[in-house]
Amino acid sequence: MTELAPQDLVDSLMPPRPGTPGGPPRVMRVVLEGELGKAEHLDLSRLLFRLTQAHVHRVVLDLSGVSHFDYRGVRPLIRRAEVFRELGGDVRLCGLSPYLFAIFQSAGASEAFDYYATQEDAVASFERGIFVEGR
Repeated sequence: MTELAPQDLVDSLMPPRPGTPGGPPRVMRVVLEGELGKAEHLDLSRLLFRLTQAHVHRVVLDLSGVSHFDYRGVRPLIRRAEVFRELGGDVRLCGLSPYLFAIFQSAGASEAFDYYATQEDAVASFERGIFVEGR
């Protein structure tokens, strides 16, 4: 099973002790590549869980390098994004090809996410509270 992010990276995002500089990033960018099947969906779910534990509540998933996304992973991703929203953040998607967008649409995610052309657009949307297409 592939590991999407090393545990030490996620651990490094934990908020600092009072009086120390640093802390979690304002927006975490996660770049996904290749074919995402069952094992990769489990890895992604674990990564997103660890990010919530590290107080990272704004995430951009860049799917521009993804050639296939197993439709069975869409619903669990929607549920994980709902947790981020409950915590005051969100999971936003960018770089979906028309093929991947069709998978998300047919799996019931047409209104579950905000979709952006680029990472920069998605990150900026957190700052401005705007979106390009989606909900």
